[in-house]
Amino acid sequence: MNQTSVADTLREYLSLLELLDDAYWEAGSIQHKDMLYDIISIFHQEVAELNKLSIMDHHYPYEVITEGIRRVVPKLERLDDEREEVIQRTQTLTDFRDVVSSVLGILEAQLTDL
Repeated sequence: MNQTSVADTLREYLSLLELLDDAYWEAGSIQHKDMLYDIISIFHQEVAELNKLSIMDHHYPYEVITEGIRRVVPKLERLDDEREEVIQRTQTLTDFRDVVSSVLGILEAQLTDL
């Protein structure tokens, strides 16, 4: 399988973060907000580390940097399963569906390579 580049991964993670931020503000319960905040925090840490890389390195294959990102897959899968209850707006839900499958594909490829 062809590995995703750092640039492509960063783009997908930033898209997901934007949608998670929208979902956070749209969430109707504290439990949903807590779940979303936890996932947002994990992705912010990984994106911060990716942003430390030189722009010249963005064409290299992506490799997981932070420990939290290794453990986010079950949380992201749970959010995906419960997305109809957690994500209120139709546009956010539709966009989330597309982006989360891409992000999960990136992460699952990384975890099977370890």
